[in-house]
Amino acid sequence: MGVPKGKTSKANKRMNRASRYKLEGPALSECPQCHAIKQPHHACPECGYYKGVPVVIKKEKAAE
Repeated sequence: MGVPKGKTSKANKRMNRASRYKLEGPALSECPQCHAIKQPHHACPECGYYKGVPVVIKKEKAAE
């Protein structure tokens, strides 16, 4: 069984905890259909395609 070699100070505990909270933006990729920016493994919000197949049918706005 593993045993710690020495006491971890309070400051080191705080830094170890704080190192997990980094600011990162969401991962983004390009849609192969319309080349809009989208999240990977999600349907494109612009064209509604996922892996080359239309999965979201967008309603057209009525002409006024």
